[in-house]
Amino acid sequence: MLPRVADSLSFLYLDMVRVVQDDTGVCGQIQVGEQRTDLVYIPTAALSCLLLGPGVSITTPALTTLARHGTSVVCVGAVRTYAGILPDSLTTHWLERQVATWADPARRLDVAVRMYRMRFKDADVPKTVTLDQLRGMEGQRMKAFYKILAQQHGIGRFRRNYRPDQWDTQDPVNLALSAANTCLYGIVHAALLALGLSSALGYVHTGTQHAFVYDIADLYKTEITLPLAFALHNSDNPEQEARRRFREDLRLLRLLPRIVQDVQSLLTPPHTSTPDDTDEEHSERRDVRMLHLWDPKTGTLPAGVNYAQGGN
Repeated sequence: MLPRVADSLSFLYLDMVRVVQDDTGVCGQIQVGEQRTDLVYIPTAALSCLLLGPGVSITTPALTTLARHGTSVVCVGAVRTYAGILPDSLTTHWLERQVATWADPARRLDVAVRMYRMRFKDADVPKTVTLDQLRGMEGQRMKAFYKILAQQHGIGRFRRNYRPDQWDTQDPVNLALSAANTCLYGIVHAALLALGLSSALGYVHTGTQHAFVYDIADLYKTEITLPLAFALHNSDNPEQEARRRFREDLRLLRLLPRIVQDVQSLLTPPHTSTPDDTDEEHSERRDVRMLHLWDPKTGTLPAGVNYAQGGN
């Protein structure tokens, strides 16, 4: 079994380094001086995802080794995720879970409700709530949260305003919030790619290739980006300050496993006794089979078996 994405060594971020393959393994070449180059070997077999930041170059043999070990490679900037290279050995288990819950209106609503409860842990959600009602409840909660933060920082009334065509006329809080949210979107996107999920299949958001990114990022905004943005209400350069503080304050290797755990929890059926809830589903996060056969009645069947009657 390949390393799980939630393991302690699942993610490694690199920048300003050349990644090559030598006789020993994959290593990072760090130019220390004109006459000195340090080598740092990368534990490819223990990684689920390698994040390549600004200033990184990588050779084809190194990428081949990473693919052979089942390591996803994600190209990221200072605040964005640009592309992902996924190994063919990456399980489709979580992608199948995502598609199954997204395509069923009842299960899609259930995931949306659970995302709402993750954000607002004291929320009392009616059993018959609709998505339209859920959006209204979320709007009221966010409006109240904006009001509390505005009062804490003494800035009067705040109104969220994202207008790219009027970027230079926005107030510092809106500018800082947009910049910090962009950083958060990049991290969430990297985590989703590492799991092999589709960033386009959102449960609340829709119509964009980043719909699911926005869904998951919303889980952390009241904790991370909103307090940061309001703290910069007097900044002369709120965008730059937001990006800098986000990078300084955020422990990347702590947030990524948290995102992975939350996403897996959302895509896993609640632990209740239902006709479709099998023992396999209860233990799937501990034992995900890399390859199986689909059956409309039994769900999955072992691969590598001859199912012909009397076959050998």
